[in-house]
Amino acid sequence: MLFNSYIFVFAFFPICLLGYYGLLHGKRRRQARVFLTVMSFWFYGYFNLSYLLIMVCSIGVNFAFHRLLSREEGAGDGGKAPVSRKTLMLAAVTFNLGVLFYFKYFDFFLSTVNGAFGTSFVLRGILLPLGISFFTFQQISFVVDTYRGEVRNCPLDEYALFVSFFPQLIAGPIVNHGEMLLQFEKMGEKKPDWERIAGGFALFTLGMAKKVLLADTFGAGVDYGYQNTAALGRLDAALVIVFYALQLYFDFSGYCDMAVGIGRMLGVEIPVNFNSPYKAVNIVDFWKRWHITLNRFFTKYVYIPLGGNRRGEGRMYVNFLIVFFLSGLWHGAGFHFIVWGMLHGALYVATRFWQKRIRPAIVGNGENAEGRRETEAGQRKAAAGKQGGRIMAIVSQIATFLFVSVAWVYFRAADLGQANSMLLTAFRGKMQGISPELAECFRVDEFWYVLKVLRLDSLPVSRYILMFAILLAGLYFAMIGKNAQQRTARLKYRTGAAAVITVLMVWCVLSFSGVSTFLYFNF
Repeated sequence: MLFNSYIFVFAFFPICLLGYYGLLHGKRRRQARVFLTVMSFWFYGYFNLSYLLIMVCSIGVNFAFHRLLSREEGAGDGGKAPVSRKTLMLAAVTFNLGVLFYFKYFDFFLSTVNGAFGTSFVLRGILLPLGISFFTFQQISFVVDTYRGEVRNCPLDEYALFVSFFPQLIAGPIVNHGEMLLQFEKMGEKKPDWERIAGGFALFTLGMAKKVLLADTFGAGVDYGYQNTAALGRLDAALVIVFYALQLYFDFSGYCDMAVGIGRMLGVEIPVNFNSPYKAVNIVDFWKRWHITLNRFFTKYVYIPLGGNRRGEGRMYVNFLIVFFLSGLWHGAGFHFIVWGMLHGALYVATRFWQKRIRPAIVGNGENAEGRRETEAGQRKAAAGKQGGRIMAIVSQIATFLFVSVAWVYFRAADLGQANSMLLTAFRGKMQGISPELAECFRVDEFWYVLKVLRLDSLPVSRYILMFAILLAGLYFAMIGKNAQQRTARLKYRTGAAAVITVLMVWCVLSFSGVSTFLYFNF
């Protein structure tokens, strides 16, 4: 089921809210948790009942491992356990990775073997269950933390809700037990916070607007570009690359905003997964802002166990590259995803190298200048340095955005060949006017009506006005303006704000017929 669908907005979520708060009002807290779990199963199984069977089996097996690990921990080191706790933990991780490998990577593995050795293994065409990468990683973290003694003995109803909680089930964020289980346990202890519920609805609406009004509009241009790569000129290809960077951002961050908003309406705080990543001034800053929970997972369960930065600088850089290799592979079964991950890894390592060697010297010079601020010359120098720092930050932000946008080509393309073709066209393609067909993708009816009212629709460049207006709006919201979390945090719930939120919601609902699924469903 999609958040941006009639059945979710007009049936599923109203039923969920009424049933959940009705049970809490009757002091039936455990029944309320079970009700949310059942609703989450409905949400997930709506796509395909076989998906639901896979997820339920995964929950059952991992819960069994959790109970076994909890029991063995209680027995103490001197207990006569037939199987060691470490063996149980490794078996649980192997099970989860094995399930993920089969559904997501088995055909990729066979095709790679066929290409490398000339074999002819038949690909199975295995259907990828939605969100399997997310709920598998979530359960790996749970059983590993159980092994480490960080998780208390958890009842089945809380664990099932922890894995299946529908706001973050399919496309993240990847939550951990410390963030969620205590909230599930304390459900219903306090009366509903109506201001928090209103804030959640506002955040949900802004996230939906990101998805329906911006991401899907950019997506139309992206789809045209990647379906007609041979017909693109240099400007077309460059625009398509930027369009996809904005589509992916508004699509994924919009989903996460909706997830957090739904959670707040249910009295549950879901961790923020995005913090204006296109405002980042370098790639290290970018990965502190983009898909925060995935970065956290790899740091805790891969980077630190590999040694982190404790085994020397060279080993630290190798560990970074391993993490980015796995991040690329996690996102998709294809060499183009690995290339995307390694591009980020290479720049990440180079940036960390620069920060360790060059930036300390710059900071030191700045401190020496600080000591001379008493003099007029020192004040002028400090002011010039501050202004220069702002300019450098803007330049760094733009450079980071351009690098990320170029790397996204390997993320979006069907394979390496298409990605290389798109980049070759963008940098060395024919210089020609922007394709009218590309501009036509941005002819949104409601905006086109505004052009007609202003009598701009008859101009020779009228078809391009909307494209560049939407592009500039997207760049502003992603790179300059406040994000949805910041806007709702200070939102005053009065008539004006209520009117804006209502108009946005109605606009989104009226646009449902032309929307697509979320991009991260595929990863």
